[in-house]
Amino acid sequence: MKQTSLLGIAKKAATDKAHRFRNLFGLLTVGYLLACWRLINKRACRGVDGQDARTYEARLQENVEALVEAVKAGRYRAKLVLRKYIPKLNGKLRPLGIPAIADKLLQLGVTKILEEIYEQDFLACSYGYRPRVGALDAVRDLSAVLNSGHYHFVVEADIRSYFDTIDHEKLVELLNQRIDDKPFIRLIRKWLKAGILERDGQVIHPETGTPQGGILSPMLANIYLHHALDMWFENTVKTQSQGGAYLCRYADDFVCAFERESDAKRFYAALGDQLAQYGLTVAQEKTTLMRFSPVRWKECGTFEFLGFEFRRGLTRGGKPVLKRRTARKKYRASLANFQLWCRENCRMRKDRLFAALNTKLRGYYNYYGVRGNSKSIGDFYFQVTRILYRQLNRRSQRRSYNWKGFAELIKVFKLQRPHICHNF
Repeated sequence: MKQTSLLGIAKKAATDKAHRFRNLFGLLTVGYLLACWRLINKRACRGVDGQDARTYEARLQENVEALVEAVKAGRYRAKLVLRKYIPKLNGKLRPLGIPAIADKLLQLGVTKILEEIYEQDFLACSYGYRPRVGALDAVRDLSAVLNSGHYHFVVEADIRSYFDTIDHEKLVELLNQRIDDKPFIRLIRKWLKAGILERDGQVIHPETGTPQGGILSPMLANIYLHHALDMWFENTVKTQSQGGAYLCRYADDFVCAFERESDAKRFYAALGDQLAQYGLTVAQEKTTLMRFSPVRWKECGTFEFLGFEFRRGLTRGGKPVLKRRTARKKYRASLANFQLWCRENCRMRKDRLFAALNTKLRGYYNYYGVRGNSKSIGDFYFQVTRILYRQLNRRSQRRSYNWKGFAELIKVFKLQRPHICHNF
């Protein structure tokens, strides 16, 4: 979906970095939102109004017309955001916000407009929630930089509760640098201030943060860190460094590499104060400075980034090499999720069961199947077969398979074996 007006915005944003856009609010027309509807995830959870995409779509034209009329007349009010919780790897729960379906559609329309502006501003070091780049691109580029041999120190950093601590007023101030449209900004404010309905029925009115799960949240979070971290690193950290300096960021997860220890130490000492200017806090227990040199590889630490563990080592020929494997927490979590899935689905017909299982395995290999990680994905495959063997033998009181029969079964249904998908 590329309207002429959006292409014009992108072109203007690229050619004039100081331009402030007006009349963005006027782009939120019935035709524009109907085009945006095609991009809505129709299987997403229902919001606080209990209305799903199928119900909304049954009277789509009428619903969109009423939504646009309310927005233009100033009568639009953002509905409460329904709070859901999903388990994290450490046993804690991650809060997600689920907007109502009409709010999702309107947020998507605003997000696409912001994307045309800020995709021209975002730096190449930012990979999260952006078109045409993703987590594996970040892993590939970071690996190439560390493999170059020019960088000898790494700062692995973490921002405490990032999505919950974004300062609303500071965010609006940053948006105003590129947007001169009060109704458009007012609309974004409504979503920032929308109440959150907790599981116990309590309504919380947030003073900071953007609810994870909302369509607009990743874009706002990227804009915030673009100013708080990326531009500072590009314009200050790099220019003041005596050696090379490199930043790789995916949403709020980032790693910095330095050629010289003095530059790494200076960045490590200044990071907290820089983020504090934006109301953010460094999680000290998860932020470390380590040697990561191919020369003195035995003294190097290890760090995790986007599901991979990075470490130094030697090839069989004795040459220094960057090694990567699936992070142990991610590995264990994936096995636990598979065990739960298998327990819930192992009574399916075998052709359907193996088709679904192969889809899951292909997705796993497509992400973790990077060069040098064959042992980890091979171990994962072995554990998956063990779990599947046990679950299939629990489908009845009598044991259905011995190992020989089970081996024939997975051969007949062509269970996806592990393989390397990415040569980087």
